[in-house]
Amino acid sequence: MGEISFACYSIFLLRLAHPAIACPMPFFVRRLFFVLRIILGLLVVIIIPNSAPSQQNPSTANTPALLMHTVRTSPLDLEIAGDLLGAPAGESRYLTREQLLALPQVTYTVEDDPNFTAPAQITGVLLNELTSRLSSHPDSDLIVAICSDLYRGYYPREYLSAHQPILVLTINNLPPSGWPKDSTDHSTYKGPFLISHPNFVPSFHILSHADIAQIPWGVVRLEFHDEKKTFDAIAPRGPHAESVTVQDGFHIAQQNCLRCHNQGKDGGMKAGRSWQILSSWAAASPDYFSAYLRNPKSKNPHSNMPGFPEYDDATVLALISYFRTFTPSEKQ
Repeated sequence: MGEISFACYSIFLLRLAHPAIACPMPFFVRRLFFVLRIILGLLVVIIIPNSAPSQQNPSTANTPALLMHTVRTSPLDLEIAGDLLGAPAGESRYLTREQLLALPQVTYTVEDDPNFTAPAQITGVLLNELTSRLSSHPDSDLIVAICSDLYRGYYPREYLSAHQPILVLTINNLPPSGWPKDSTDHSTYKGPFLISHPNFVPSFHILSHADIAQIPWGVVRLEFHDEKKTFDAIAPRGPHAESVTVQDGFHIAQQNCLRCHNQGKDGGMKAGRSWQILSSWAAASPDYFSAYLRNPKSKNPHSNMPGFPEYDDATVLALISYFRTFTPSEKQ
């Protein structure tokens, strides 16, 4: 309203100063009004547009930032890092459980999460909510959930939008101390955080690979990183990088392999086998790679990796072709 009133007042003055005004006045007064007309015209052009409300990012508009702590106050604090709003690069911050519980909560009964042996009621905060409040680049950052066992869950923008994953704070109204234990190690509880969904329906298929639910437990840290830069670190190399088969393998590995295998500082370290090791297997022994992928225990009885027997030959070939681009011969 202030801009409109100013504009109307300016128009009134401009009309008053117009040479066609019937009111007689001395020449120097007419010249003064002429100059005022020019000045006011410039003000209308410059001040009014610049005084309009600034365009806010819709994901952060009216969303207050959270007060982040510089030190951990409890084992139940959530560690956060990466592109944090208002924090220096490379430094970690912490949110208390009480702070997280004070955020908008969602509650669902989940029946398709294998972390639970029976339907469970989960309550927590949407990862999208945390992105809008904590990330300094919410429209380009993905979330990386880091677990106590060095597993990592990756949540690109497309995944966040399609599946609405939740940072779980209570299960069946119980805090982490009352949560279910790991089915393979009954002494390990699944806190202090885990991530689940209201209902997971795959949003894409690549060959015989279907979109996988990212449902890690034992989450201790969330990081916010530029999505493009993160996945560029594992982009295929060499003359065959743009082939359809290699690109299919790249997108499968991006979701399925990066969780447990690392490429430098990116990726999980739970498996203890880096991108280069997978590449050497794919290049030197594709049959071994294929057999291990479908049934890891057939090659290593102590392997904890889940098998993917549903992967057909075309899907396995895509992964082999992708990982082979990281061998020296492919870079030449």
